[in-house]
Amino acid sequence: MLAVQPLIEPGTQRLLATVFMFVALAQGWNLIGGFTGYASFGQVAFFGIGAYTAAVLMTNYHVSFWAAMPAAIVGGVLFAVLIGAPLLRLRGHYFAIATLGAAEGAREVVNNLTPLTGGGVGITVPTFGAQAPTPYFGKPGFYIAFLVLAVLSIAVCALLARSRFGYAMVAVHEDEAAAGAVGINTTAVKVVAFAISGAIVAAAGAFYAFQQIQFYPESVFDASITVLMVIMVVIGGSGTILGPIAGAVGLELLSQYLRINLGLYNQLIFGAIIVVVVVFFPQGIVNFFRDAIRERRFSPLDNIRRYRL
Repeated sequence: MLAVQPLIEPGTQRLLATVFMFVALAQGWNLIGGFTGYASFGQVAFFGIGAYTAAVLMTNYHVSFWAAMPAAIVGGVLFAVLIGAPLLRLRGHYFAIATLGAAEGAREVVNNLTPLTGGGVGITVPTFGAQAPTPYFGKPGFYIAFLVLAVLSIAVCALLARSRFGYAMVAVHEDEAAAGAVGINTTAVKVVAFAISGAIVAAAGAFYAFQQIQFYPESVFDASITVLMVIMVVIGGSGTILGPIAGAVGLELLSQYLRINLGLYNQLIFGAIIVVVVVFFPQGIVNFFRDAIRERRFSPLDNIRRYRL
């Protein structure tokens, strides 16, 4: 992707930067939802916290983006630990609803801290002139920035998946009680996985804030961002490294194509495609083809019967 960048027009570079961002977001959600088995519907809270931490530091305190971004990551980790310690004691839909509530609560806090965040009026990051703490990257710069973020998130998740910690996450997913019985500190595993997930998503939020220049609480705490993360991981294949990549690239490019070519009907068709894919490939595209190649079973109808849908 770095090699072909000079051949890509600026508008397409911005589109691909968004694709790279969602690859990172999907990898972050996959850690807690795919590997650990705790479906968080509040991941957008980390995205918004990362965005506002970077924006507030750059706007109000004239801090360089390269110093504001690590602060945004720390903010995401601290918030993950703060809410993860109590909420990760819940399971199933109780945990999902609780994380959704935490995200809404974070949005309301940011919305009411008007002197600091601008509240409902939004915040504008200084990117040009003497007031800019860091020169604006432009479309080529953000293409590279989000590409690096995507690669780092994939590398982190791949290393974790093949470590003792990764096996502990899978053990918690498969049978948390049994994992605890064999000596795994399940609480620590869940909180750490949640914190690493929050760090990745918060870093994406910081880059997004700088890229957008001006944004509002409703845009960076939008629950649909979390929904996209979940859909990308589920369709691609949860609990794998390739699954979130395939889901993020495929769905984001498909969404953009439908939006450009089908106008008002794009969301309806996009939703219908998601339903069809989930019905025929409930284990995810990557898992389906992996199993199909291994077992020589390529029929989607057999796959439906196999999963009793």
